[in-house]
Amino acid sequence: MTETTSATTKRGKGSNIIAVASGKGGVGKTWLAITLANALAREGRKVLLFDGDLGLANLDIQLGLMPQHDLGSVIAGRLALNQAILSYPEGGFDIIAGRSGSGGMANIPTSRLQMLNEDLALLSQTYDHVIIDLGAGVERTVRQLTHNVGACVVVATDEPTSLTDAYAFIKITHMDRPKLDIRIVINAANSTREGERTYNTLLKACEGFLKISPPLLGVVRRDPKVRETIKAQAPMLTRYPNSEAAQDVGVIARKLMG
Repeated sequence: MTETTSATTKRGKGSNIIAVASGKGGVGKTWLAITLANALAREGRKVLLFDGDLGLANLDIQLGLMPQHDLGSVIAGRLALNQAILSYPEGGFDIIAGRSGSGGMANIPTSRLQMLNEDLALLSQTYDHVIIDLGAGVERTVRQLTHNVGACVVVATDEPTSLTDAYAFIKITHMDRPKLDIRIVINAANSTREGERTYNTLLKACEGFLKISPPLLGVVRRDPKVRETIKAQAPMLTRYPNSEAAQDVGVIARKLMG
């Protein structure tokens, strides 16, 4: 790990942070963030999964965890960010949990959020990848958490509202950071080909109105095993490593690596 860590410190601060976003909730964003962290860890990477949904944090719930420390203590000034890290051996990665059910964290002052961004960028230098599970939508806190990231993965499905909201997120994010590496994942597609058609619909809107062409990072096929793993509060790749959705996220992870 020494060679990897030294290479990480040579990168620009925050360049290895990947934000996972969506225009609307219910598209599988948190599940994808967890599974992506798991897939990267299985490839031998040192990974931190950060719950950036400051209004409705639920990473810990999806994984069945009861963290002793969480982001609420960091924002309150009781802990340093690195003191809130929780090791998650079952998935092979580390976690910084949000505060579940604490809507008040969505009202964090801008100055405090900027400090959190800077602390996370510094912490990222000790990891190969940091995955931020952003809140859905385009609220102030969501937009601010993308300020220091190296890439943003926008998750969408074939539902018209999902595509409309994903486009709105891409538009506002592109206005904030015109050079940000934005990529698209189509989730819960009936087939890879259908997922590609859904992506092309979103791509046409981006090219027509924004004059940008965010690439397709991958298509995750609809898979009943996803619901089972969420109910079981277990990582997909641990429980069903050979399922279609697990294989699709594995492909996405390898693309991000190389």
